[in-house]
Amino acid sequence: MKETKSEIEEIKDSIDDKKVVLGATVTIKALKGSQLRKIFLSANCAEAAKKDIEYYASFHNIPVAQLNYPSDEVGVICKKPFSIAVLGLLK
Repeated sequence: MKETKSEIEEIKDSIDDKKVVLGATVTIKALKGSQLRKIFLSANCAEAAKKDIEYYASFHNIPVAQLNYPSDEVGVICKKPFSIAVLGLLK
């Protein structure tokens, strides 16, 4: 799935509103609690994390978007000094 500018803007808006969780572990925890509305995966997200997230997202009918950016570029988009492979947008 190819990302659009609106998805990048959606990520940036959620960061400004502090309605985002970063990292696979925190995202899966929020996903199990049905607190997310959308999940983004970097292009080089670990296959194990990707499978776990898609598995739990299917239970709660939450869309999972695959970005065409590697994790280090996602970190730059999120204005963080580290790589981000998974991020979730809170409801």
